[in-house]
Amino acid sequence: MKVSIFTMWVLVFGLSLDCSGADSNSSVSVHLSKELKMEGTVFTPCLEGMKNVKSEQGEMLTKPFLDLCKTILPVIDKFGAAMTLVKADIGGNISRLEKNYLSDPDKYKYLYTFVQGEIESKTAKGSSSCTNGLLWLTRAMDFLVELFRNLVAHQDWSMSQACGESYQKTLKKWHGWLASSTFSMALKLAPDRKKFMDVISGSGDIYADMERFCTEFGPFLQENHKFLASVGMDDMKAS
Repeated sequence: MKVSIFTMWVLVFGLSLDCSGADSNSSVSVHLSKELKMEGTVFTPCLEGMKNVKSEQGEMLTKPFLDLCKTILPVIDKFGAAMTLVKADIGGNISRLEKNYLSDPDKYKYLYTFVQGEIESKTAKGSSSCTNGLLWLTRAMDFLVELFRNLVAHQDWSMSQACGESYQKTLKKWHGWLASSTFSMALKLAPDRKKFMDVISGSGDIYADMERFCTEFGPFLQENHKFLASVGMDDMKAS
C-alpha cells in the first residue's frame, strides 16, 4: 500500500495545524515526556522477533516477518508527527498481507507465496496487490534502517538531518514530486534528537541495540529486494 496523496496532505497539514499554536517543541515534548522508562530499549521486542523470521530451511516465514514489522510500530510512535505517513504506510501494508495470510495460513506460510501466485495470475502490478504491499513495506523499512544507521554513525546530526538524508537515499527515488514534497514536509516535524534518544533508551544500551537492529534486520530486506527483482517487481514507482 502506498498512502494516497490526499491522505498525505490531510495528515501533514492536519499535524502542522495542530502544532502551529504551540512553542517550537511543545507537541513533541509532551508526547515524549509522558513516556515511562522501559526495560531494555524500544528495540528489544524487535531483536527478539528476528530469531523466528526464517524456517529451518532458511525460507522467509509470513507471520513471523509481519509480526516483526509490527514490533517496529512502537518505535515509529516515538517520532510523533514526523512519522505519521510512514506508520500509516507500514500499518496498511502489514494489514493487507496479514489479511491474505489469514485467508489460508497453510498456503501463505512462506512470504513469497503471495508474489508467486500474483505473478501467475498477472495481478502482481496492481496497486492493491500483495506484491505491491510487500515492496512498499520493504522500502519503508529500508528508510527506517538507514535512519537508525545515520543516528548511530552521525551522533552530531540533528534528527531532521538524519531523517532527510535517509529519505534521499531510500524512498525519494520512488516518489513523484508531490509525494516527495509532502513527505519532506512531514519530516520537518521530527522531534528533538536528545529528547527522542532519552525516551527510546530505556534501561539498555540504545546505540548498541540500534546498530544490532540495522545489522540483523537489513539482510531480510535485502532478501526481499533480491526476490522481487528476480520476478521483475522491485522497480515499481508510486503512481
